[in-house]
Amino acid sequence: MTWLLAPDTTGEKLAAMVVAVLLFVVVMGVILYAVDRPKRIPSWVVAVGFVGPVLAMIAYGLLRPGLITLWDSFFHRNTTEFVGLDNYVRMLTDGAFQKVLVVTAAWVILAPLLSTVIGLVYAVLVDRTRFERLAKTLVFVPMAISMVGASIIWGFVYEFRPDQPGVSQIGLLNQVLVWLGIPPQQFLIGQPWNTGFLILVMIWIQTGFAMTVLSAAIKAIPDDITEAARLDGLHGLGMFRYITVPSIRPALVVVLTTIAMTTLKAFDIVRTMTGGQFGTQIVANEFYTQAFRQNNQGLAAAFAVVLFILVIPIVAYNVRQMRKSEEIR
Repeated sequence: MTWLLAPDTTGEKLAAMVVAVLLFVVVMGVILYAVDRPKRIPSWVVAVGFVGPVLAMIAYGLLRPGLITLWDSFFHRNTTEFVGLDNYVRMLTDGAFQKVLVVTAAWVILAPLLSTVIGLVYAVLVDRTRFERLAKTLVFVPMAISMVGASIIWGFVYEFRPDQPGVSQIGLLNQVLVWLGIPPQQFLIGQPWNTGFLILVMIWIQTGFAMTVLSAAIKAIPDDITEAARLDGLHGLGMFRYITVPSIRPALVVVLTTIAMTTLKAFDIVRTMTGGQFGTQIVANEFYTQAFRQNNQGLAAAFAVVLFILVIPIVAYNVRQMRKSEEIR
């Protein structure tokens, strides 16, 4: 029966797939049969029948790998030598790894904040204008592009060619600099500004998301509130500060926290554009490097655990704010 768990040939894989489908049908049949007999089976048994398989799969697919990763973080490289918190201490005291944490912090602070601010301002400016749909579509289009695709696009934007006779610039920014009489720059090499240019790619992608959510929140503001504010003499910035922003605060929290969690996982952009070189390494890329390049599973697991710990307060705050908004409603 080992072929069921580790099929090798095409026939074994097809047979394993058929067995998995039949097993799913049998389990669902038992659950539906139990639901159809409420007088014979207690309701809690039916609830366990529905929720139990899902929780079991979540535990096996998420909880189990998480515990294995946590356990591996206490060992030296790929050996069975238990080192306790040494991997975490090294991560926090080693200068190179400290820089990784600082760069990650810059990503988490700048990308969500700037994406949200730009998206909010844009949503307010195009709200109820004649070209609203077109304007929103243009900003939302980057959301349909994968991070790898966006990185390749911006890689061409930042492309550098030596400033020599007969050599033309194919990078958009450098060509503009040449037109202005300024020497071309290596945007992805110079520190620390290269990190800012990478963050700009994330902002370009996430601004559309922020604009869409915040625009919907703005349109949901009751008309009587805005009319009462206008009667009180509020216009322009006053309306924006005292009416719009407080009214859409739950949406702002959701946007900020969602983009922050996405930014913590921003592996694709760094990996595609710089490979983590030139001082652009972040936590998500570092644990990949340690695991698959340095073959240091212990330190890689420690980075993964730290990344998970960084996400927890963001998720907790998001859930808390959503509960508060529901209580107000």
